[in-house]
Amino acid sequence: MTEIKSDMAIAAATVVLMRETGGCLELLLVERAAATAFAGGAMVFPGGRVDPGDHAVAADAALAIGAAGLDPTDAAARVTAARETFEEADVLLSDGPPIGAADRAAWRARLNADTASYGDFLRAAGHTIDSARLTPFTRWVPPVAARLARRFDTLFYIAELPPGEAVTPDGREAVAAHWLTAADAVARAERSEISLLFPTRRNLERLAQYPSLAALLARLADLPITLIQPELILRDGAPWLTIPTGCDYPVTEEPAGAVRRE
Repeated sequence: MTEIKSDMAIAAATVVLMRETGGCLELLLVERAAATAFAGGAMVFPGGRVDPGDHAVAADAALAIGAAGLDPTDAAARVTAARETFEEADVLLSDGPPIGAADRAAWRARLNADTASYGDFLRAAGHTIDSARLTPFTRWVPPVAARLARRFDTLFYIAELPPGEAVTPDGREAVAAHWLTAADAVARAERSEISLLFPTRRNLERLAQYPSLAALLARLADLPITLIQPELILRDGAPWLTIPTGCDYPVTEEPAGAVRRE
């Protein structure tokens, strides 16, 4: 991926976890705890900030397969996406021997308490991360001028729910989990049944264009990963939040007063 300076935005990664069931393509949204500093109460994709341990895992050929051929930022972000999916949703995007429920719970508790690293978990479990399991989808960075308490430089990835894996929210950051079609999630937001951040909603609208995971991945193979940086503009005296056109997003603007950004 092209390295783009983001003026000290916090490096982060998120994963759109998908499954095909009953002829429908569904994705996982987790509900953030209301008291969480960022996106409290919102429905989001699992994810979080990139930490130094993620870079260490990505640089270890014994733990991260295929990472050596990637840009280091991309390689570390894929580790972050896998780690956060395990911490928040109990879904393993790593490969190795089966891990029992008690051991999963113990490791998730240690990771969430920062008393162990993801590298510690992978080594103890005999697991590795195959970077090819996570497909780059998009990259979002708020502009420097955005009046946000936290600015995240976020890489989004697509991943398929591995066979045998089931979602269990951690109850701390993620208090509930929902499998929905992208179109249903957007419709629920329209009815004010769920709260979505601006990037989440735009990405759901984009994903709703694809009837299957195969169709989505085939399209992504033909598209470069474009930096999406929203811009606030005035139109007839009213503020609108916009994103670039021509980047596979069917909706590229929304009145700023209706937008949730954090």
